[in-house]
Amino acid sequence: MAGAGKSVAALERRWAEVRAALSAVEELRPGALVNRYRRCGKATCHCALPEDPGHGPYWSLTRVVGGKTVTKVIPAAAVDRTQRQIAEHRRFRDMVRELVEVGEHLCEARLSDAAPAGAAEKGGSQRPSRRRPSARSRRSSGPA
Repeated sequence: MAGAGKSVAALERRWAEVRAALSAVEELRPGALVNRYRRCGKATCHCALPEDPGHGPYWSLTRVVGGKTVTKVIPAAAVDRTQRQIAEHRRFRDMVRELVEVGEHLCEARLSDAAPAGAAEKGGSQRPSRRRPSARSRRSSGPA
């Protein structure tokens, strides 16, 4: 875990570093880029030969939106840019995950620093509590 056992100052430094990195995020998009080849079905075409991969590559971006898979065709000229956008999205997700983790450790470290000695120990009071009757059982059970 990034942050477990670190000092508050070290966690604050890492918090600031991750936040600064998040402010420098470039264009991003989620999904996976795949290339596909297809056969046209014409007997005289080169794609009909067994060793030929077929026509293509055709590039498409696939991702899930609202529980459904959505596919978008990507022109060959935009493949490099799309790959960079996907990589940036992965980097962004990793940074957000780390920010949450560091934030959680920082909050815990600050709580530990703020708590008086022995306050976090279990045991509570020595006297057992008495159960009070509920409001329903205190009501009269009919018209008076």
